[in-house]
Amino acid sequence: MEILRTVSLSKRFDGRAALEDVSFSAERGEFLSILGPSGCGKTTLLRILIGLLPPDGGSVLLEGKEITHLPPDRRKMGIVFQNYALFENMTVRKNVEYAMRFRPSLRGEAGARADELLRQMGLTEHAGKYPSELSGGQQQRVAIARTLALNPEIVLFDEPMSALDVATRLSLRRELKELQRRFGTTMIYITHDQEEAFALSDRIMVMGEARIHQLDTPRGLLDRPADDYVRSFVLDNLKAKIDSLAAYMN
Repeated sequence: MEILRTVSLSKRFDGRAALEDVSFSAERGEFLSILGPSGCGKTTLLRILIGLLPPDGGSVLLEGKEITHLPPDRRKMGIVFQNYALFENMTVRKNVEYAMRFRPSLRGEAGARADELLRQMGLTEHAGKYPSELSGGQQQRVAIARTLALNPEIVLFDEPMSALDVATRLSLRRELKELQRRFGTTMIYITHDQEEAFALSDRIMVMGEARIHQLDTPRGLLDRPADDYVRSFVLDNLKAKIDSLAAYMN
């Protein structure tokens, strides 16, 4: 069942198109990756979805209702930033609790909910630590727990693993898929990494030059690339990574 839809979104900066007639939908409970190189418009799209940036034209609908001009705290969405955006002067537990401070319906259970989310993220033993005492992967887990604390309908991820080492990225991939299954949350994931998108996604939206080139399942992209851009950016790059790994394994 559809949960999110955009209709003809557009955005320009200094006369240059960052988004041009971007229309797509996301299904409830799916993992949708937005895949594209730097400068293609994917982060601009994310900022419009969460309400941090107004579009020049077009609309955003959540569960069929117009939310284009609503503030972020009324959109039932959460975001995990690339730099984690944790409060350095708060412990891990306080960082997660703080997310619920301004939500009256959750305030009374903030402590218990924080403890449960930290348990699910494997962070219980780190609850009393400060962000500076954690690894990058542990900080990322705290940021995810803080976002999930508010029961968002949709969680947006802004290239959250780009600064992590390979082993940590692989571990977090598995955890994200398990969290999606457990919470049933729709996840929209920004990435420039073809392998990451294929490993995580139910569907992948390939962007380039401010527009969508193809929105399909990973298998659909492999079997039916829409144009030369998808064939080059997605398939050729993915094949190069596979060939490189195969050469190493041999």
